[in-house]
Amino acid sequence: MQTAHSTVPDSGTNVTLKVITFVCFTFIAYLTIGLPLAVLPGYVHQDLGMGSVLAGLVISVQYVATLMSRAMTGRLCDSKGAKKAVSLGLAMCLVSGLFYVGAGVFDSHSPIVAFAILIVGRLIVGVGESLVGTGSIQWAVGAVGLGNTGKVISWNGVATYGGLAAGAPLGVVLVRLAGFEALGVTVIVLAIAGLLLAWRQIPVPAVHGERLGIHHVFRRVVNYGLALGLGSAGFGAIATFITLYYASHNWSGAAFALTVFGVCFCGSRLMFVDTIGRFGGYKVAVVSMIAEAVGLALLGFAPSSLLALIGAGLAGTGFALVFPALGVVAVETVPLADRGAALGLYSAFLDLALGVTGPVAGIVAHHFGFSAVYVGTAGVVLCGGGIVVGLWSKARQHAGTSMLG
Repeated sequence: MQTAHSTVPDSGTNVTLKVITFVCFTFIAYLTIGLPLAVLPGYVHQDLGMGSVLAGLVISVQYVATLMSRAMTGRLCDSKGAKKAVSLGLAMCLVSGLFYVGAGVFDSHSPIVAFAILIVGRLIVGVGESLVGTGSIQWAVGAVGLGNTGKVISWNGVATYGGLAAGAPLGVVLVRLAGFEALGVTVIVLAIAGLLLAWRQIPVPAVHGERLGIHHVFRRVVNYGLALGLGSAGFGAIATFITLYYASHNWSGAAFALTVFGVCFCGSRLMFVDTIGRFGGYKVAVVSMIAEAVGLALLGFAPSSLLALIGAGLAGTGFALVFPALGVVAVETVPLADRGAALGLYSAFLDLALGVTGPVAGIVAHHFGFSAVYVGTAGVVLCGGGIVVGLWSKARQHAGTSMLG
């Protein structure tokens, strides 16, 4: 297998195939995450007899663990290598499956113990998610070269959402047919399969050299992260409130709007991934944010469900390339030895944005209605685009100064 130091050029098809061999680890990890996603709230609320708050906590605690571990896992990728990070992350997914099985054993005897076991398992898989997601990107980039970073990040996103989309309905079927413990066993089997695949892959050596302090890495990527966070507001609003928005207009088909958003998201990543390399991350990010904002505004002002559906699709198309386009230019601000840490910190802004958007949009909806949520998030996304324009201008000035120097 070629590494980042290879001199023999690959065709586009070969690069894509290589990328897929590494982002498949992300797909496996997110499949194990997606399996319990639609099951756990009902299991905690009904089977364990807990309240709706605790039913929500069992889902959100994973994302807290992912957010809090981003910097640590990124640095681990830099220092120990991506293969070790991915393998450790898959091992944590495996352990989470053991905890699911344990919860199923205790649920009828001691619901509180079962709930505590679930919480620990969710914290573990949250860290595993961070390890596999960051490690897979860095492993693939090391194999296909820095020039394909945008393609790697894009395919990794497809693997992420594909794993969640496939896992959620599969988990419901598994629990219905064979009980909650079957879900845990399936997670264990998938994680073992991922570990075996990772073991067979040739590692890409960690990049050695003097590393920046984590606070210096943060300072270099913070503005890109802020732009990402603002650009993600539309996704958070659609995921959280599209059902209630449709209900407020007495429209049917809210679930279909989510499907259209997801299909357009994946289609855009697959069709336009090469535009980042051709036109640059800044330009693609700005165009993407404008498209997302137009889609959100159309959704907010839509007089019919058909136009709302078109708005959701346009928002998905625009949002698709925001993360990879900004990610490419964000990691270029740090030395090679710090790119795992930079990617981890940058990704944390997406986690934070999705956590904040729900409550804030809920307040807006309470005071101004659900239409205002989408019109408002369109403005937020445009603010993110404004930050990108500023960063782009600064980068061009720096490049001009360097050429004169």
